[in-house]
Amino acid sequence: MNRKTLILDYIQIILGSFIGALGLSMFLVPNKLAAGGVSGIAVVLHHLFKMPVGWTMLALNVPLFLTAVALLGKNVGIKTLIGGLLFSVFTEITAGFPVPTQDLILSTVYGGIVLGVGLGTVFRARASTGGTDLASMILHHFVPSISVGQGILIIDFFVIILSGLAFNWELAMYAWISLFISSKVIDLIQEGFNFAKAVYIVSDKAEEVSDKILTEMDRGVTLFSAKGGYSRQDKNVLLCVITRFEVSKLKSVVHETDPRAFVIIHDVHEVLGEGFSYYIHDNKFLKE
Repeated sequence: MNRKTLILDYIQIILGSFIGALGLSMFLVPNKLAAGGVSGIAVVLHHLFKMPVGWTMLALNVPLFLTAVALLGKNVGIKTLIGGLLFSVFTEITAGFPVPTQDLILSTVYGGIVLGVGLGTVFRARASTGGTDLASMILHHFVPSISVGQGILIIDFFVIILSGLAFNWELAMYAWISLFISSKVIDLIQEGFNFAKAVYIVSDKAEEVSDKILTEMDRGVTLFSAKGGYSRQDKNVLLCVITRFEVSKLKSVVHETDPRAFVIIHDVHEVLGEGFSYYIHDNKFLKE
């Protein structure tokens, strides 16, 4: 199982690095969109001095990786080195691929999406492509008050400012949009597409509602003990996770049992457990 998990991780790293490289080579680089990070610096240097994007990224990543290893030791894994290397190599390989559009809006949107899918796939394998991640970890080491996440934002901010100075501020604004899109897509890829609904039910007939959900919907229910903030009376709160298609059914079941029940429904991006997804090893899981 360890070997299988490791193989799956490296397949994701290879695939994600290639997809991310496509986002750079086919959308961002040709349109001077430096959407943050080491890749953004490489885009700026490419258009100013004709430096190859892939090899520039590699040249910037190697000292960052060595510095991070020296300062942080085992916290920087071999997967990060491999991810950064593959991302640079694939970017150089795909540099000659045809550019599907010169439209800035389309390039901004699709570049952000494709880059986000690629990087998100790499991150799911608990790896990274180096660059901003390594730089922010080094920054956090010297300035602990700045978190790794804040460090990434700071570095990306200055990279995009650099692109505005090197090109023009309109391109920098498009780069911000592309960075925002890619970050959201990365979150989506990591959190998964298994959207569900978490439902909290506060009812004086919690036992009856629970029994109906179990028997009529075949969904598990968790019971919490709570106390009303105003009445100070003991109450029971039910937690149930359902699919989007079961929301109407659940509301009907609750209303029929206790019309006065208080119901809270909110989105859940990923659910691991019976009826949804299952762990197989070391925090990895497969869909049932």
